[in-house]
Amino acid sequence: MINTIKSAAVLAVFCLSLAAPAAAEPTDVTVRVIAKGAKFIGDSMGGVRIVMRDAATGAILADGVTTGGTGDTNKIMREGIDRYGARWTPGAAAFNARLDIDKPVKVRVEATGPLAQPQAALTVTSEQWVVPGHPVTGGDAWLLEMPGFAVDILSPAAHSSASGEITITANVVMMCGCSVSPGGLWDADAYEVKALIYRNGEQTDEVTMDYAGVSSRFEAAYAPKGGGAYHIIVVAYDEANGNTGLDQTSVLVR
Repeated sequence: MINTIKSAAVLAVFCLSLAAPAAAEPTDVTVRVIAKGAKFIGDSMGGVRIVMRDAATGAILADGVTTGGTGDTNKIMREGIDRYGARWTPGAAAFNARLDIDKPVKVRVEATGPLAQPQAALTVTSEQWVVPGHPVTGGDAWLLEMPGFAVDILSPAAHSSASGEITITANVVMMCGCSVSPGGLWDADAYEVKALIYRNGEQTDEVTMDYAGVSSRFEAAYAPKGGGAYHIIVVAYDEANGNTGLDQTSVLVR
């Protein structure tokens, strides 16, 4: 009789353990965003907005902004990093989250930025499984690549007016804010920078913009072909890896 009671008690405890939900286990995840062909995107460009979601339900697990510097140029840009080699160094930009999960979750990361250059901002996404108690923090951790250039038209100002030749000036940097110059690590001579000109809704010209003698600055003179509303799109393009970025403005020609 006593043995029967003991057996029943053990069985009851076992059943309760099966019914009880597993306790959530804090699991650290670090997300970094690196500019394609360049360095980490951090404070100098306003960072990158990170949203971590449960891929199955869309529920937000964590969100925030990458903070920190662009990292060590030599370590990031050198050749021959092995399969476990990290480009990250202490102080390089990252977003750190602690997820309270009680089972493996397929996590989707959405990264939008750079936030300080909204005209250049893009969104990249990535998914991977995260298992309770198995942090994603080693090496470069969860690394996303952000393609493009941050192009910023300096002149003509939006909705300005002109009666003669227009000077088109733009600033072109990598998405991490790294500057470009002829023969530099980010070689201005290797990039195609053009102004696409539209008059009253139709493209009329394509003008090559030349390096203007100041880091990251490109310029071209354009003689309008009659009056009207002109829409100007400055495009930067790197044939070597497909990086593309643009900015837009408009000018009224009398």
